[in-house]
Amino acid sequence: MSDPTQLAQWVRDARERSLGLVADLSPEQLKGPRLAIVNPLHWEIGHVAWFQELWALRQGRGERPLREDGDSLWDSGAVPHDTRWDLRLPSIEETKAYMREVRDRVVDGLAVDPKNRDLHYLVLYSVFHEDMHDEAFTYTRQTLGYPSPPTAGSAPSHLAAGPLAGDAEVPGGTFALGAAPDETFVFDNEKWAHPVGVAPFAIARAPVTQEQFAAFVDGAGYARRELWSEAGWEWRIRVEAEHPVYWRHDASGWQRRDFDRWVPLEPHRPIIHVSWHEAEAYCAWAGRRLPTEAEWEAAASLAPGAGGRGLSPRKRRFPWGDDAPTSEHANLDARAGGCADVAALPAGDSAFGCRQMIGNVWEWVADDFRPYPSFVPDMYRDYSQPWFGTHKVLRGGCWVTRARLLRNTWRNFYPPDRRDVWAGFRTCRL
Repeated sequence: MSDPTQLAQWVRDARERSLGLVADLSPEQLKGPRLAIVNPLHWEIGHVAWFQELWALRQGRGERPLREDGDSLWDSGAVPHDTRWDLRLPSIEETKAYMREVRDRVVDGLAVDPKNRDLHYLVLYSVFHEDMHDEAFTYTRQTLGYPSPPTAGSAPSHLAAGPLAGDAEVPGGTFALGAAPDETFVFDNEKWAHPVGVAPFAIARAPVTQEQFAAFVDGAGYARRELWSEAGWEWRIRVEAEHPVYWRHDASGWQRRDFDRWVPLEPHRPIIHVSWHEAEAYCAWAGRRLPTEAEWEAAASLAPGAGGRGLSPRKRRFPWGDDAPTSEHANLDARAGGCADVAALPAGDSAFGCRQMIGNVWEWVADDFRPYPSFVPDMYRDYSQPWFGTHKVLRGGCWVTRARLLRNTWRNFYPPDRRDVWAGFRTCRL
């Protein structure tokens, strides 16, 4: 990203999205209950602006802090999570005014210093940081039963496309897992591409659907100890999980809570809001397994080699090629207001015929989140390094993820017990 005009537009767009995601909420909702998996939104909107000020203005342009108390309020590395509800934060309007002032100063700085590549990198980093928090705002709204975000669209009819059965056969071979140095921007955990070998495998063309997961629930999957790992069973007992977290059953069948309303289960949409433990147990029940991270990236980014044998050495940036995502390729940017059926968006298929590997629903893979061999932490040292070994990897993005964030090498990561994320999974044949 070397175009300061485009970058300034992204700064404005991200801040508009942040403000829009909380515009309809009361002060009480913006504070919310003290929970381990959410931040008070009043605090979090200030944090995204503080982060941008720290890196783009203070580090990138050498400016003085806009608020003397900013570090003590919004530095996530220094302010313990459980204390964020107790801070003497600026009022909501003062916080929003601070957010706008930071935005305007960053945009002005790009105009004054248009050829400063270091500044461009820092601004871009801050935009992507905000995009990720904006997605987390939607997790919070779902967790707390708030209404659907006012920024979300509504699903067009072509996203009601039904199921998609079958596996894609992927030949074995060696390929470069991770991002190449010629990529404009990548996070530290994607660095750098390194050779890995994969044996031939078969991966589902689509993620597991709600209908398929309901069969697991109805088949007493949550009660069968033999389907669960030791850690998974301990988690299930501790949280008393008997079905996905936002499901309930009544005389008409299964329903799920979509923000603040209950809706009949949509059979052909991907399962969402399940933990890695639940995904693993489903696979044991179905006689399948989760793909490894290398298998997922190979299925998403490669094509058959010459003569249909092995794997092509050239990686695509996206499953369909190198062109940026459009609404025909992927369900992103909250345009649809939720997930699409798993058969929707065939234009986004990978070379092997896997659908929706970008967008719609995050996909758990088998691996622990680990550094690649040449890992070196980026300027924001707490982005990846503290979470190695304790988190699991997710790939592909979801319906609310910003399109500008994603590519086939992008790695998300959460603890295996988290089920507030817009996460599902696809499976591989044993």
